[in-house]
Amino acid sequence: MPIATTNPATGQVLKTYDEMSDEQVDAAIDRADLAFRQLRETTIAQRGRWLTAAADLLEAERDETARLMTTEMGKTYAAAKAEVTKCATACRFYAAKAPEMLADEPADAAAVKARRAYVRYQPLGPVLAVMPWNFPLWQVMRFAAPALMAGNTGLLKHASNVPQTALYLEDLFRRAGFPEGAFTTLLVGSETVDRILSDPRVRAATLTGSEGAGRSIAASAGRELKKTVLELGGSDPFVVMPSADLDKAAEVATTARCQNNGQSCIAAKRFIVHTDVFDAFAEKFAARMSALRVGDPMDEHTDVGPLASERGRDEIHAQVQDAVDNGATILCGGEKPAGDGWYYPPTVVTDLRPGMRMWSEEVFGPVAGLYRVASYEEAIEVANGTSFGLGSNAWTEDPAEQERFATDLDAGNVFINGMTTSYPELPFGGVRNSGYGRELSAVGMREFCNTKTVWVGEGEAGAGAGAHAE
Repeated sequence: MPIATTNPATGQVLKTYDEMSDEQVDAAIDRADLAFRQLRETTIAQRGRWLTAAADLLEAERDETARLMTTEMGKTYAAAKAEVTKCATACRFYAAKAPEMLADEPADAAAVKARRAYVRYQPLGPVLAVMPWNFPLWQVMRFAAPALMAGNTGLLKHASNVPQTALYLEDLFRRAGFPEGAFTTLLVGSETVDRILSDPRVRAATLTGSEGAGRSIAASAGRELKKTVLELGGSDPFVVMPSADLDKAAEVATTARCQNNGQSCIAAKRFIVHTDVFDAFAEKFAARMSALRVGDPMDEHTDVGPLASERGRDEIHAQVQDAVDNGATILCGGEKPAGDGWYYPPTVVTDLRPGMRMWSEEVFGPVAGLYRVASYEEAIEVANGTSFGLGSNAWTEDPAEQERFATDLDAGNVFINGMTTSYPELPFGGVRNSGYGRELSAVGMREFCNTKTVWVGEGEAGAGAGAHAE
């Protein structure tokens, strides 16, 4: 895939870039390694000042940066501005909270026959981040902010269709004051990732992307015995029970399905509705989906912009057609529009059943599948009936059901009576084929730290206390 900015609203190629040579990649890794040696010796307070400066720059440059993201991948301008603001918020969060997240944690010294015992968190080194195009700033920032605060350095291999956003991120951290090489964008194709991971100076990797990409990077990192965090695809359930507020559920469902033009791993995709309220919910939901305005992402009145690529649009249309050809019913949308740009209308499909592609595959666009269930148990069976386990939603006013959903939904995130989203304060990640490890919160920061045990004894008695057993 060429490294280029192609405007999804028009299909026009605006800017292209040459791939970096092997020599340029090696030099970038060398700079990242040298920067790590410098960064790990700086104080957490100093790193916090640099990260706060990055937040200041993001806020000052919000509109321009948002326009760049909209041009590269088609998200609405309003959504792009919100994404920039969210990144600034995350920078300020980690600048403020890192001192307590990285502080030494005392252990029970007496229990381990020590004078002192504690856990210390220290950085690993250069970390390779392989990132997707759908949230081109936020996906990177939720790794970069905690990693840099911990004292690691970052090597970014971003998606090939958002090169200008990738280069902006490198420039952002440089202008904020981080050492040269602390965060570097590598303009390379996916075939170069294995070579980068095999370099002994690169100590770990994180990837947000497809299941196939996750398997590939996990295999490479496993061969090299390097830590990985993977956030992969999702086919998130949105369960609606009889006690739910249907108007609110339908309103949130529309946003949950069509946020970022439907191109989000944690967008609700499978709407599992109890039969007692199925018809009422379906009517409200389809009406709201039909009312969304599709058009120019720079227009403030647009709700849904184009998909990021022509291939992506063709894929979701093929999934919809497969469902229809096998007996599904379209309540709204479902027609691929003519004209420039890679647009697709908000679509609701019902009468889905096993064997259809939409039953088991992630649909990465503004297309919702409706599933009728007769009981709580059937709702859980359908919700957990995929290989994914990233986010999930449940709508019920019944406290007992809320507790059961929190336990029974097999996912990394369970949101009850609200839309799945990510917060710096909460761990984020999935289970099963949605990946492993966590981003965000203290848990995410420590993923790329050496969790070091320190045991301090007292003279000869202390020194020999643990000599006979591991």
